[in-house]
Amino acid sequence: MTSTHPPASAMPCVAIVGRPNVGKSTLFNGLVGRRIAIVEPTRGVTRDRVTAELEVADHVFRLVDTGGMGIADMDGLTDEVEEQISHAVQRADLFVFVVDAREGLQPDDQTIARRLRDTGRPILLAANKVDSMAEQPRRGTRARKAPASGHEEAGAVADFFALGLGEAIPLSAAHRHGCAELLDAIVEALPEPASGEQHAIVPVEMKLAIVGRRNVGKSTLVNAIAGEERMIVSEVPGTTRDAVDVHFEKDGKRFVAIDTAGVRKRGRLANSIEFYSMVRAQRSIERADVVLFLVDVTEEISDLDKRLAREIADQMKPCVIVGNKWDLAKGNMATSEYADYLGGVLSGLDFAPLTFTTATTGRRVMPTIELAQQLYKQAHTRATTGEVNRVLAKAVAERSPRPRGGRRAKFLYGTQVSVAPPTIIVFVNDTRLVEAPYRRYLANAFRRGLPFPEIPISVHVRSRRGGGEGA
Repeated sequence: MTSTHPPASAMPCVAIVGRPNVGKSTLFNGLVGRRIAIVEPTRGVTRDRVTAELEVADHVFRLVDTGGMGIADMDGLTDEVEEQISHAVQRADLFVFVVDAREGLQPDDQTIARRLRDTGRPILLAANKVDSMAEQPRRGTRARKAPASGHEEAGAVADFFALGLGEAIPLSAAHRHGCAELLDAIVEALPEPASGEQHAIVPVEMKLAIVGRRNVGKSTLVNAIAGEERMIVSEVPGTTRDAVDVHFEKDGKRFVAIDTAGVRKRGRLANSIEFYSMVRAQRSIERADVVLFLVDVTEEISDLDKRLAREIADQMKPCVIVGNKWDLAKGNMATSEYADYLGGVLSGLDFAPLTFTTATTGRRVMPTIELAQQLYKQAHTRATTGEVNRVLAKAVAERSPRPRGGRRAKFLYGTQVSVAPPTIIVFVNDTRLVEAPYRRYLANAFRRGLPFPEIPISVHVRSRRGGGEGA
């Protein structure tokens, strides 16, 4: 059974809300201190709820970035975006209502203010872009507006008193000016914990990156894992733009599922939003402990699938290949037939286990998570030096590297030096006598003979003089 909340009462939740393009995602990134949400001057970039956990002055809370209220989504996902906003509004203990000081008070701001007041929960009003009101002239162009004085900026912020939410906190999220003051205000406005209640950022046991090309069912799988409609699920390809962290619990342990934007060919990137989505997908693989690589069993493996497999292999990440939509293919082929098919078309992941799911119904979703846990355990296993040398001696006895110039490689000993991925150093008399194919042979021999048979391992060959090469 999974849960998206800690077993005790959930930590306080702070939702950043406001009209489209007022700088909510920029503020989210500024408060968190790193670039998580996509920041792009296009209306409606943020669709899913993006979350992060912060600890400020001994207070722990969850910060949530939301889509723009009142947006008409260009892909017809307005209702889905609004549903995600409604989830955030319902669960928030405190709102940071962001308005645009450059544009001034807008009718939609009044509408949002009424909606937030109806919740009865505290609201902090943040007037963003105060520094953008004074546009400096570009070289070779006529100044459009003289630099605004402090009185003009104060006057613009004062306009928001009409919302009935008190004084707005002026800030520039793009330059992180005012973010510290806003964090102080958040901590002061958060509800006091009940007697004896303590919140803490619970360590994450494992981070799972869920990757694949577009429309293979990644967000549906995340929702099945989380046990709620945590991600927008739609037939519109490329629905997820951010790499979104979804926290869940299993057997008392906490995990993060990273839902990534569907990867598409670089030459076909429609705009900068999709470019950043691709970058985040690649970074998600780098962040992950284990990768769930989704493929659609109803379609042929594409060149893009193959490139994604190579990306996972190059980053040496443990990987579960997940054949999704098995309900649509069942009866047309046996699982063994599909496994043989994948073995012939996906290079570099021949050691990765294969499982089949139907994410829409949740079939075999939890066993897939358990399989990922097994890979995580393998990746953090240390073999003794005795075990390493036993496997090394057996491998060399069965097949020796071919001699070069009348000289043969002499293997001295091997030892494991690190985990995740397991890394083994083999010492020889001369690394030039151990070519790349033989190093790959040794890596496969170690994988078969040591307790990490289903994950990538790194083998480096070094000479007694300190030089070396890896495989």
